[in-house]
Amino acid sequence: MVCLSRPRKLGIHRRKLISGQTSIGTGYDLSNSVFSPDGRNFQVEYAVKAVENGGTAIGIRCKDGVVLAVEKIISSKLLKPGANKRIATVDRHVGIVSSGLVPDGRHFVSRARDEASSWRNIYKSPITVPALSNRLGSYVQAFTLYSSVRPFGVTSIIGGWDSEGELAVDGQVGTGPQSGAGGKVKGAKAGGPGLYMIEPSGLYWGYYGAATGKGRQAAKAELEKLDLGSETLTLVDAVKEAARIIYVAHEDSKDKDFELEMSWISSLDGPTKGKHEEVPKELLEEAEKAAKRSLEDEDEDEGPKGNANGDERMEE
Repeated sequence: MVCLSRPRKLGIHRRKLISGQTSIGTGYDLSNSVFSPDGRNFQVEYAVKAVENGGTAIGIRCKDGVVLAVEKIISSKLLKPGANKRIATVDRHVGIVSSGLVPDGRHFVSRARDEASSWRNIYKSPITVPALSNRLGSYVQAFTLYSSVRPFGVTSIIGGWDSEGELAVDGQVGTGPQSGAGGKVKGAKAGGPGLYMIEPSGLYWGYYGAATGKGRQAAKAELEKLDLGSETLTLVDAVKEAARIIYVAHEDSKDKDFELEMSWISSLDGPTKGKHEEVPKELLEEAEKAAKRSLEDEDEDEGPKGNANGDERMEE
C-alpha cells in the first residue's frame, strides 16, 4: 500500500512543478511539436528572438514599384564591401530580403527559387508574388509541426512586380450586358507591385510597408508617417526614404558600422523594366547623403531646445 501511494504523490508534485513552469517555457520548449498548456509554441517564439537580433530590413511598396533595403552590420574589418549579399533575386521580377540567421535566409531563398522554377515549368509563366508568398508561407509553417526540425530563424520580405497584361477569360466572373463570352469582366486589372512579409511561424501578410529586425519599431514608426496607402510615393523617392529609415533605425546601434544594401523593382516602363535589380551606385550614394543630412538636421533642431531648457533651469 505504501509503495503504491508514493508514486501518486510524486506524480501530483511533478504536475504542480510543470504547471508552474509553463510561463517560462521549461518542459515545453524542448520539442517543436508541443504546445504549452496556455497555447504557446516556445520554439517559434525563440526563432522570433533570433530575428530581432538581426539587422533591420524594410520593404516599401509605392505606385510604380517596390524598394527593399537592409542594414548589414559590419562584424569584421576584413569583410569585403559589397560582398556577402543579403538581398537575393528569386526570379527576374521578384526579390527577397531577410533578417535573422543568414544561413537560414540563404536556404529560404534557395527554396523560393525552386518554387519559382517549378511554377514556370508547369504554367509557362512567371510566378506571381502572392502565389510565391503562399507557397513559402506553407513551407515555413511545416517547420513548426515536427520535432525533428526547428523553425526558420528568419523573417523575410518579398517584393516584386507582376505583369499587368490583360487577364485571360478563365478565372473571371461577370454578369450583364457588359460581360463577354465566358464571363469576362470589362476593365478588370491585374498585376502591379506586391510586398509580403513571412514570419517564422509561417504567417504572411501583404503590406504597403514592412519592417523586421532589431530596429523594426523605429522603422515601422517612420513607415507609417509616409502614408503609403495613398500610393503617391514615387520609386525614386521611396529609395531615399528607405535609406533615411535604415539610418534612423540604426541610431540605437551607433557604435557599430554598417553597410546599406538596397534593390528595387519598377513597372515595365520604369528604370528596371519590371526586373529586380540593385539600386544604381550613384542613386544609392545620393540617398545615403540625404539620409545623413536629415539626421544631422534633426540633431541640430534638438540641440537648441536642450540648451534652452538648461538655461531656464539655471535661471530658476
